[in-house]
Amino acid sequence: MGSMASQRETLIVEALMMMVMVALGGYVSQAQAAYSLRGLGRAHATYYGGPDGQGTMGGACGYGNLYNTGYGLSTAALSAPLYNGGRACGACYRLTCDTSGSKYCYGGGKSITITVTNFCPSGSTGGWCNPPKQHFDLSYPMFTTLAQAAGGVIPVNYRRVACNKKGGMRFTISGNPYFYQVLVFNVGGAGDVQRLFMKGPRTGWIAMKRNWGQVWQYRGGPKGLVGQPLSFRAHTSDGRYVISPNATPANWRFGQTFEGKNFPRNLF
Repeated sequence: MGSMASQRETLIVEALMMMVMVALGGYVSQAQAAYSLRGLGRAHATYYGGPDGQGTMGGACGYGNLYNTGYGLSTAALSAPLYNGGRACGACYRLTCDTSGSKYCYGGGKSITITVTNFCPSGSTGGWCNPPKQHFDLSYPMFTTLAQAAGGVIPVNYRRVACNKKGGMRFTISGNPYFYQVLVFNVGGAGDVQRLFMKGPRTGWIAMKRNWGQVWQYRGGPKGLVGQPLSFRAHTSDGRYVISPNATPANWRFGQTFEGKNFPRNLF
């Protein structure tokens, strides 16, 4: 009896908190920990795909058509040390070409800001993505913003930066009542979702498991989330999280995409 009463009290508290968040339009936490990778790093960059981006769509982060998910061609595939098993998916970096290391770099302090959308596996790009090398395999338009294509491989300086995205975080729900998958994209702030939770009005927060990239899964069943509005809580690597209350209507369907709250611009 005691445990049932405690569970009811927890659900009541969560329901009250959710009512407050709905009234406020969502919630963004303050940073809980300093992020450790904001310093300047050195790496090399190559390019893949053509001038129109052909060959860069899809990728190991699960974003599919990068135009449809808002990333376009401002993207990169990272070597294993930076990709970190998919945990870097959605992170943003600012790159400059090191003019002291290549005659192909354009001068004038040109820089690009990219989002991580793919993985550059060992053995590709002539071995430049082999661990422990830190490497960015850029789309052709991004590479040629920094240097002449003839350079092939260029030294770059990089830094983690805030991801400034338009609109809210997006959630694409797929699967079935017994196996939910949620692709989360268009994430601002640190950009790289490290933990994702969802809940209905009759449940507590349910922790989802990373399936691959930014595709998260939950084996459903008796909790019966179909037929009720869903809320999401996304945590990023800088210790912040954002809650999107009732991001879906009660009559949501698998295969649909919904827009939630996002981190404020320049927050990282």
